[in-house]
Amino acid sequence: MTDTPPPLQIAVVPVTAFQQNCSILWCTRTMQAAIVDPGGDVPLILGALKEIGVTPAAIWLTHGHLDHAGGATELAETLSIPVIGPHEADKFLLDDLPTSGLLFDIRDMRAVTPTRWLVEGDEVSVGEVAFSVQHVPGHTPGHITFFQKDLRFLLAGDTVFAGSVGRTDFPYGSHETLIGGIKAKLLPLGDDVQFLPGHGPASTLGEERLNNQFLTG
Repeated sequence: MTDTPPPLQIAVVPVTAFQQNCSILWCTRTMQAAIVDPGGDVPLILGALKEIGVTPAAIWLTHGHLDHAGGATELAETLSIPVIGPHEADKFLLDDLPTSGLLFDIRDMRAVTPTRWLVEGDEVSVGEVAFSVQHVPGHTPGHITFFQKDLRFLLAGDTVFAGSVGRTDFPYGSHETLIGGIKAKLLPLGDDVQFLPGHGPASTLGEERLNNQFLTG
Protein backbone atom coordinates (compact mmCIF):
# COMPACT_ATOMS: atom_id res chain seq x y z
CA MET A 1 0.00 0.00 0.00
CA THR A 2 1.44 3.34 -1.01
CA ASP A 3 1.01 6.56 0.92
CA THR A 4 -1.36 9.05 -0.67
CA PRO A 5 0.57 12.21 -1.56
CA PRO A 6 -0.59 15.43 0.09
CA PRO A 7 -3.01 17.42 -2.09
CA LEU A 8 -0.59 20.35 -2.17
CA GLN A 9 3.12 20.54 -2.88
CA ILE A 10 5.40 23.55 -2.71
CA ALA A 11 8.68 24.50 -4.32
CA VAL A 12 10.54 27.62 -3.22
CA VAL A 13 12.49 29.57 -5.83
CA PRO A 14 14.58 32.33 -4.20
CA VAL A 15 14.56 35.34 -6.51
CA THR A 16 16.29 38.72 -6.79
CA ALA A 17 19.18 40.07 -4.76
CA PHE A 18 16.76 40.13 -1.80
CA GLN A 19 16.51 36.29 -1.91
CA GLN A 20 12.73 36.49 -1.77
CA ASN A 21 10.92 33.18 -1.37
CA CYS A 22 8.92 33.01 -4.58
CA SER A 23 6.85 29.86 -4.15
CA ILE A 24 5.20 27.55 -6.63
CA LEU A 25 2.18 25.79 -5.14
CA TRP A 26 0.47 23.00 -7.00
CA CYS A 27 -2.49 20.74 -6.48
CA THR A 28 -1.29 17.16 -6.90
CA ARG A 29 -4.69 16.02 -8.18
CA THR A 30 -4.99 18.56 -11.00
CA MET A 31 -1.32 19.62 -11.37
CA GLN A 32 -2.50 23.23 -11.55
CA ALA A 33 -0.09 25.71 -9.99
CA ALA A 34 -0.08 29.18 -8.48
CA ILE A 35 3.08 31.27 -8.45
CA VAL A 36 3.25 33.38 -5.30
CA ASP A 37 5.26 36.61 -5.25
CA PRO A 38 7.37 36.40 -8.43
CA GLY A 39 9.62 39.33 -7.61
CA GLY A 40 11.98 38.85 -10.55
CA ASP A 41 14.28 36.32 -12.22
CA VAL A 42 11.40 35.26 -14.44
CA PRO A 43 13.52 32.80 -16.51
CA LEU A 44 14.40 31.01 -13.27
CA ILE A 45 10.72 30.71 -12.36
CA LEU A 46 9.79 29.50 -15.85
CA GLY A 47 12.54 26.89 -15.66
CA ALA A 48 11.26 25.64 -12.31
CA LEU A 49 7.70 25.38 -13.65
CA LYS A 50 8.91 23.32 -16.60
CA GLU A 51 11.04 21.07 -14.42
CA ILE A 52 8.16 20.39 -12.01
CA GLY A 53 5.78 19.76 -14.90
CA VAL A 54 2.79 21.74 -13.67
CA THR A 55 0.21 23.91 -15.44
CA PRO A 56 0.43 27.54 -14.25
CA ALA A 57 -3.04 28.89 -13.45
CA ALA A 58 -2.48 32.18 -11.59
CA ILE A 59 -0.07 34.53 -9.88
CA TRP A 60 -0.84 35.48 -6.28
CA LEU A 61 0.68 38.57 -4.67
CA THR A 62 0.96 39.18 -0.92
CA HIS A 63 1.93 42.83 -1.34
CA GLY A 64 3.29 45.43 -3.72
CA HIS A 65 7.02 45.61 -2.97
CA LEU A 66 9.34 45.12 -5.92
CA ASP A 67 11.00 41.95 -4.59
CA HIS A 68 7.57 40.30 -4.45
CA ALA A 69 5.77 41.79 -7.45
CA GLY A 70 8.50 42.98 -9.82
CA GLY A 71 8.26 40.03 -12.21
CA ALA A 72 4.48 39.59 -12.09
CA THR A 73 3.54 41.43 -15.28
CA GLU A 74 6.20 39.73 -17.41
CA LEU A 75 5.31 36.32 -16.02
CA ALA A 76 1.56 36.88 -16.42
CA GLU A 77 1.98 37.92 -20.05
CA THR A 78 4.36 35.05 -20.84
CA LEU A 79 2.02 32.44 -19.37
CA SER A 80 -1.31 34.18 -20.15
CA ILE A 81 -2.50 33.86 -16.55
CA PRO A 82 -4.16 36.35 -14.15
CA VAL A 83 -2.55 38.27 -11.30
CA ILE A 84 -4.60 37.93 -8.12
CA GLY A 85 -4.04 40.16 -5.08
CA PRO A 86 -2.94 41.93 -3.06
CA HIS A 87 -5.43 44.28 -1.37
CA GLU A 88 -6.13 47.43 -3.38
CA ALA A 89 -4.46 49.57 -0.71
CA ASP A 90 -1.15 48.55 -2.33
CA LYS A 91 -2.13 49.91 -5.75
CA PHE A 92 0.23 52.87 -5.36
CA LEU A 93 3.18 50.52 -4.85
CA LEU A 94 2.32 48.40 -7.88
CA ASP A 95 1.85 51.51 -10.02
CA ASP A 96 5.24 52.81 -8.89
CA LEU A 97 7.29 49.65 -9.51
CA PRO A 98 9.23 51.12 -12.48
CA THR A 99 10.43 54.01 -10.29
CA SER A 100 11.16 51.71 -7.36
CA GLY A 101 13.20 49.48 -9.64
CA LEU A 102 15.40 52.37 -10.72
CA LEU A 103 16.41 52.90 -7.09
CA PHE A 104 18.04 49.46 -7.28
CA ASP A 105 19.33 49.94 -10.84
CA ILE A 106 16.62 47.66 -12.25
CA ARG A 107 15.59 49.34 -15.49
CA ASP A 108 13.03 46.94 -16.92
CA MET A 109 10.63 46.59 -14.01
CA ARG A 110 7.00 47.06 -15.00
CA ALA A 111 3.93 48.24 -13.15
CA VAL A 112 1.38 45.60 -12.18
CA THR A 113 -2.38 45.82 -12.66
CA PRO A 114 -3.98 42.85 -10.91
CA THR A 115 -6.87 41.04 -12.51
CA ARG A 116 -8.51 40.84 -9.10
CA TRP A 117 -7.90 42.63 -5.82
CA LEU A 118 -8.41 40.64 -2.61
CA VAL A 119 -9.98 41.55 0.72
CA GLU A 120 -10.29 39.95 4.14
CA GLY A 121 -12.29 36.74 3.94
CA ASP A 122 -11.86 36.12 0.22
CA GLU A 123 -10.99 32.64 -0.99
CA VAL A 124 -8.60 31.66 -3.77
CA SER A 125 -7.90 28.18 -5.05
CA VAL A 126 -5.15 26.31 -6.82
CA GLY A 127 -6.74 23.26 -8.37
CA GLU A 128 -8.85 21.68 -5.64
CA VAL A 129 -7.02 23.37 -2.75
CA ALA A 130 -8.62 26.54 -1.33
CA PHE A 131 -6.89 29.25 0.69
CA SER A 132 -8.53 31.98 2.77
CA VAL A 133 -7.25 35.55 2.67
CA GLN A 134 -6.25 37.65 5.68
CA HIS A 135 -5.61 41.40 5.32
CA VAL A 136 -2.64 42.16 7.60
CA PRO A 137 -1.39 45.71 6.96
CA GLY A 138 1.59 47.39 8.60
CA HIS A 139 4.49 46.35 6.37
CA THR A 140 2.41 47.73 3.52
CA PRO A 141 -1.20 48.98 3.64
CA GLY A 142 -2.49 46.23 1.36
CA HIS A 143 -0.52 43.24 2.61
CA ILE A 144 -2.40 39.94 2.64
CA THR A 145 -1.64 36.38 3.67
CA PHE A 146 -3.00 33.05 2.37
CA PHE A 147 -4.07 30.28 4.79
CA GLN A 148 -4.90 26.63 4.05
CA LYS A 149 -6.89 25.45 7.06
CA ASP A 150 -6.88 21.69 6.46
CA LEU A 151 -3.15 21.51 5.76
CA ARG A 152 -2.33 24.00 8.55
CA PHE A 153 -0.20 26.08 6.22
CA LEU A 154 0.19 29.85 5.85
CA LEU A 155 1.89 31.95 3.19
CA ALA A 156 2.91 34.87 5.38
CA GLY A 157 4.68 37.20 2.96
CA ASP A 158 6.54 39.87 4.92
CA THR A 159 4.30 39.91 7.99
CA VAL A 160 6.11 37.48 10.29
CA PHE A 161 9.46 35.72 9.91
CA ALA A 162 11.34 33.11 11.88
CA GLY A 163 12.45 35.27 14.80
CA SER A 164 11.36 38.61 13.39
CA VAL A 165 8.58 40.60 11.73
CA GLY A 166 8.28 42.74 8.63
CA ARG A 167 9.95 46.13 8.31
CA THR A 168 7.74 49.11 8.97
CA ASP A 169 10.23 51.96 8.51
CA PHE A 170 8.42 53.23 5.43
CA PRO A 171 6.28 56.39 5.29
CA TYR A 172 3.25 54.14 4.94
CA GLY A 173 4.39 51.51 7.47
CA SER A 174 3.12 50.98 11.00
CA HIS A 175 4.78 48.64 13.48
CA GLU A 176 1.83 48.89 15.85
CA THR A 177 -0.63 47.98 13.10
CA LEU A 178 1.52 45.05 11.94
CA ILE A 179 1.96 43.56 15.41
CA GLY A 180 -1.74 44.03 16.11
CA GLY A 181 -2.64 42.25 12.90
CA ILE A 182 -0.29 39.34 13.53
CA LYS A 183 -1.68 38.86 17.03
CA ALA A 184 -5.33 39.28 16.02
CA LYS A 185 -5.41 37.44 12.70
CA LEU A 186 -2.42 35.10 12.34
CA LEU A 187 -1.50 33.71 15.76
CA PRO A 188 -5.10 32.58 16.46
CA LEU A 189 -4.91 30.32 13.40
CA GLY A 190 -3.09 27.87 15.67
CA ASP A 191 0.32 27.02 17.11
CA ASP A 192 0.58 24.03 14.78
CA VAL A 193 0.37 26.15 11.63
CA GLN A 194 3.56 26.08 9.58
CA PHE A 195 4.23 29.26 7.66
CA LEU A 196 6.49 30.21 4.80
CA PRO A 197 7.66 33.83 5.05
CA GLY A 198 8.82 36.07 2.24
CA HIS A 199 12.45 35.68 3.31
CA GLY A 200 14.34 33.07 5.29
CA PRO A 201 13.28 29.69 6.66
CA ALA A 202 9.83 28.39 7.48
CA SER A 203 8.62 28.29 11.08
CA THR A 204 5.44 27.66 13.05
CA LEU A 205 3.11 30.21 14.55
CA GLY A 206 3.55 28.51 17.92
CA GLU A 207 7.31 28.94 17.80
CA GLU A 208 6.93 32.62 17.01
CA ARG A 209 4.21 33.19 19.61
CA LEU A 210 6.49 31.79 22.30
CA ASN A 211 9.92 33.00 21.21
CA ASN A 212 9.67 35.88 18.72
CA GLN A 213 10.78 38.96 20.67
CA PHE A 214 8.38 41.16 18.72
CA LEU A 215 5.36 39.04 19.64
CA THR A 216 5.99 37.96 23.23
CA GLY A 217 5.23 41.36 24.80
